[in-house]
Amino acid sequence: MFQWNWDSVAAECTNFIGPAGYGYVQLSPAMEHVQGTEWWTDYQVVSYQISSKHGTRSQFQSMINTCHAAGVQVLVDTIWNHMTSGSGTGTGGSSYTQYNYPGTYMVYDFHDIYAGISDWGNLTQLQFFQLFGLADLKTESDYVRSRLAQFGSDLISLGVDGFRLDAAKHMPVADLKSIVSQLNTQGRNIFITQEVIKGDAQQLHPSDYLAIGKVAYRRHRFALRDDIRDVFMTGVRKLSDFQNLDNKGYLPSAQANTFVTNHDSERYTNQLSFTRSPHNGYVLANVFLLAHPYGQPSIISSYQYSNDDAGAPNNGYGTCDGTGGTNGWVCQHRWVAFQGMVAWRNRVAGAAMNNWVAGSSMKIAFGRGSNGFVGINNEDKDWTTTFTTALPDGVYCDVIGGLFSNGQCSGYWKFTVKGGKFQGTVPARGAVAIHTGAKLS
Repeated sequence: MFQWNWDSVAAECTNFIGPAGYGYVQLSPAMEHVQGTEWWTDYQVVSYQISSKHGTRSQFQSMINTCHAAGVQVLVDTIWNHMTSGSGTGTGGSSYTQYNYPGTYMVYDFHDIYAGISDWGNLTQLQFFQLFGLADLKTESDYVRSRLAQFGSDLISLGVDGFRLDAAKHMPVADLKSIVSQLNTQGRNIFITQEVIKGDAQQLHPSDYLAIGKVAYRRHRFALRDDIRDVFMTGVRKLSDFQNLDNKGYLPSAQANTFVTNHDSERYTNQLSFTRSPHNGYVLANVFLLAHPYGQPSIISSYQYSNDDAGAPNNGYGTCDGTGGTNGWVCQHRWVAFQGMVAWRNRVAGAAMNNWVAGSSMKIAFGRGSNGFVGINNEDKDWTTTFTTALPDGVYCDVIGGLFSNGQCSGYWKFTVKGGKFQGTVPARGAVAIHTGAKLS
């Protein structure tokens, strides 16, 4: 829920996120940061008090309690690599200069190499120089490690269920291991996903970070994300090549956090996003990741913007209406296809892929156990054929094209399964999905 304030997240957990079956909601950073409306101000840390443009500590605590009551766990984007550039007063009233954060850090808590990264293939520069001029924490220091663990433990005490570790590759694995080992987890399993970008530094191995938690992995970029882009945006990769994603150079499925786009990449001109995708490619790519058994997928819910720096509309109050957004918000998490596929994925959880068929290099269909079946057509012509499925006999609602509620299907497509077969049409540049939780008879 990129840039949503805490009160809005709480309301959406109750009104939609929980009932729709999402497992986690990921928040923007919660600690005090530099002032400004731009989204990236969240990533310039001033102190570890919970006081940001998204709300106060009490609002943060209330939001977590509300989301938990709705059955939704809470992840928070967390910055352990750096503090700010410049000087001023933070969102919580704290005064600071770039290397002096009273009550938190002094100049000797930072690397004394004040140069910015110029060679992204040099591991020393990646992990000891300044990222975009931001004061780089000396995470090998016992004090810095303990202070970061104290910050993480405070978030856990408020009920946070896990962290996204921003800029994880800019910190040595040993430093992160030490910080995580010092967290007071209160006996809970804390979910951790890390941003690791391999770049050209051959000494940097994303698999090294798997000892800490899941990894949202890039080579020069995020590997699977870019391969999926090359199917659904540029067409230079074949969709039919993506049946088995093991032993393809990706991370192990159980430790991979997959996504089509995130808050950074949706601002890149050559990436899939809700504003830049041809032929419905953005939706189809998300359908594919939600259907495939590989990894744990995330969906970003964001907002419209006129420039890449723009922060949240409507003063950060996220608003949705039915299956879309209002007041400048996009609310992808409510889109019909995404709602349907979240329910589909929950229904087939843990089931292996079966009955794979490729109608061409850009048309595939497959089942997951005996509870779900999906077809994806990334071509300009409808695909009509007879599919084999393990689903039991019955009439099923297509949850890509319509909502299933109270035994009724709002969409056009309905499919009759009989004797392990059904005849169906997967529309051009479209998808269909059926599952046992959306059965009409």
